[in-house]
Formats: sequence, structure tokens, C-alpha cells
Amino acid sequence: MSASKNIKPAKITKICCIGAGYVGGPTMSVIAKMCPEITVTIVDINKEKIAQWNGDDLDNLPIFENGLKEIITERRGKNLFFSTDIDQAIKDAQMIFISVNTPTKTYGQGKGMAADLKYIELCARQIATVATSDKIVVEKSTIPVRTAQTIKQILDNTSSDFKFQILSNPEFLSEGTAIKDLMNPDRVLIGGEQSKAGEEAIEALAAIYSRWISQEKIIRTNVWSSELSKLTANAFLAQRISSINAMSALCEKTGANIEEVSLAIGMDSRIGSKFLQASVGFGGSCFQKDILNLVYISQTLGLPEVAHYWENVLIINDYQKTRFAQNIISTLFNTVSSKKITFLGWAFKKETNDTRESAAIYVAWELLQDQADIHVYDPKVTVDQISRDLKLVSKGLFNGNEGQGTITIHKEPYSATYDAHAIAILTEWDEFKTYNWQKIYDQMKKPAFLFDGRNILDRKQLDTIGFQTYQIGK
Repeated sequence: MSASKNIKPAKITKICCIGAGYVGGPTMSVIAKMCPEITVTIVDINKEKIAQWNGDDLDNLPIFENGLKEIITERRGKNLFFSTDIDQAIKDAQMIFISVNTPTKTYGQGKGMAADLKYIELCARQIATVATSDKIVVEKSTIPVRTAQTIKQILDNTSSDFKFQILSNPEFLSEGTAIKDLMNPDRVLIGGEQSKAGEEAIEALAAIYSRWISQEKIIRTNVWSSELSKLTANAFLAQRISSINAMSALCEKTGANIEEVSLAIGMDSRIGSKFLQASVGFGGSCFQKDILNLVYISQTLGLPEVAHYWENVLIINDYQKTRFAQNIISTLFNTVSSKKITFLGWAFKKETNDTRESAAIYVAWELLQDQADIHVYDPKVTVDQISRDLKLVSKGLFNGNEGQGTITIHKEPYSATYDAHAIAILTEWDEFKTYNWQKIYDQMKKPAFLFDGRNILDRKQLDTIGFQTYQIGK
């Protein structure tokens, strides 16, 4: 669908975003920066989170993204606001973004696979209840296909005479580079109803993005294509990671080098080089959740072969994490009980404090069940977050009691690595490359084992120092 020259969209001057998290915070901040004439209000029921967004300490924002605090400094209090008064923000806004969490269901029908849409539904009902004028409602959360229909049914079946248009505007952000991605995206996708009113809503949102993004990058589709495109994009990216990780296991058995294989196939213009870096496995809030969503949708639509295909992407990812943990145990003479194992990195990737589905969580739990003494250093992740992650992955079983392993968090790397039996690199933070590895080696127990789960260190240098080094796919 191309932009219609005959459509004259309403000029948007007030935006509300429900959800002050990893998507809502950066996205709305960039809109506020690039459209200073638009008042942007981000609302959330979490008072502590809103207090952090409004706080004086910009190094203590709820999320870390390069460039974000500079935008907050520039726009907060001018045309960018953070509030817990959701009703007032809904009433004032012409356009409402829904950017709430859609986790995988942990109960009932679709448990462990389907997206839990209860927060989306609650938002729709709240909008329907408090709206005092027509609204454009924009899905920003990652959601299954035809969720817009659910929102529309709720909004259209109110006692009011107000009209609502539902748009799908999925985010394609990569955590760690979110601000860069927002400022210079590969594309912006807007899906809407195929009607005059729907086209007017699409163009109203397109007009906002066109303030800094060329029209050629703004794709207009129907709602269903937009919703499915988001899931498909994440599934394809995750598929590439699982594919190269599967080959890394084969490389280790045959003597091939996964980096050489990646280079060789990446130079094929039909394949390309992106997302071909072998690692301990992918994490983040979207890849696993979205693939599980695809699996569930495929099963419910009677497409078991399609479901099985995508499910295997997750099976390989879980295998890679388990394989890494088991290799640590077997290399350390078949037990890590009471041995100090240092984790460098806990976030699922560098340049973010997001730990959702991080490989470090699952590797740690495997080792803790073997009674390991784990010591963690991550430059951005908090002690409380690590504790929450372990409680969740262990289903509440991990409490540090006798018979379990232990976890200790450090504020700097050298105390974390002191007297360690082994070091495992779980996040590809650039600072890890700059450490004095000779000093670290001298202070470790011997033999000193190093498991580089991100292939970021110089293997020859480590071997020369004296480390017994393991890297993925080598």
C-alpha cells in the first residue's frame, strides 16, 4: 500500500504511550526529540519506574541505552513527560500507543507458548472507559496476528459514540542500539484498516515519522501483514543464530573453525554476514517469545509441520546453552561442586541492562544444581535483577540453602576472578577485551580454565599466558 495523496490526516499534537519500558521509553523519547511540537506523555502503573524516569540521577534510568539519557535531559519537562495518571493521559491524547508487556502465558490454554494478552486487553478496556473523544490506538507491543481485531471489538462495543482506529506499528529495535535504530531505521511499518478512516489514521502516524524518516522507508500495509511481519522478522533472525550455533557443534567435532565457516558463507551475497556469530545462545525478550507464538499459532491453525520447523530453532538454542554448561562441568573434572566459577556478563547482550532470557541465567542454574560457587560481574546489571532471574528460572527453588550452589555479585572484575577455578564469558561487553588477563591468570587456581561463550577474546594470547581456553565452534 502506498501513501495516498488525497488523504489529509489529522495533525497530532498530543501522544500518550501506555508502558514505560524498553520499547515505550526510547521510542517516545525519540519522537519527542524529533517532533518538539508534539506533547508526549509516557504512563505506567509502576510508580517506582516512573519515579526513576523523573529522577535527577540520569544514570539510574529504568533502562540503559546509549544516547537515551541525553535525550531525556534535552526534552523532559518540555514536551516529554512521565506520569502514573493514565486516565488523564488517555483523555488528553489524540494518539495512544500501547507498549505493554506480552509475556508467554504461564497458565491455562496455550501455557508455555501463546502470548499473554491480558495487559493489552486491560489497556483497551481502560481506553474505552475513559476516552472522551475519537482516538487512534497504535499497537507497539509484540503481539500475535489479529490482536488488533480483539482491541477493536473491545473499543467498538462501548456505549460511547467515539470512533477508534487501530494501527499496528511494530518495533524493530535491537537492544543496545535502540536510539540509533530509532533515528535511522531500516524501515517503519504501519498497518491499518483498508478504509478511508483507516488510511487517514495511517497517514497521521506516517506524518510523525516522516519528520526524520524518508517516505521510502515508511511501509503501509493491512493490519494483519504488519502484525505477522514482526513475528517473522524475529523468527528469521533467531533461525540464523540457531543455524550457525548448530554448525558450531559440528565444527568442534570435526576440527573446523566456526569463524572461518561464518566468513566463507557470509561472503555469499545471497546469505550475507549478519547474525552469523556463534555464541552460547540468543536471549532477549522477543526471539523466544515470538517463535513460541508462531508455534502456537501454527498448531491452532492446523499447521503442525510449520510449528515443528520453528520449534526446532528453540531446541537448538536450548541445546547450545546446556552444551556450554555441561562442557564446563566435564572439563572441571566432572564436578563444579564448591568450585569458584566466575561469570563475566549477565545481560543477554552488550550495551543493555536487559537480562530477559539471557543465556547466563540458564547456564548459571545448570551449574548451581551441581553446587557451583558462582561469582558474577556485569557492568550494568543489578544484584536484585540477578536474584529475580534465578528465582524465576529455578521456579523458586534456588534460595542459597545448604546443598545448593551459591551466587556472589561483584562491582569490579578482579575480585570476581580472584582465586577462581574457571571463568565463563556470557556477555560480549567490550571492556572484557581490555582486562589485564595476565594478572587474572596469576590470581586464579591452576589449571586456569576460560570458557569464552562469545568468542571475543584473543585465543592465542590466552594460550600463551597459560589459560586452558574453550571457545564456541573451535
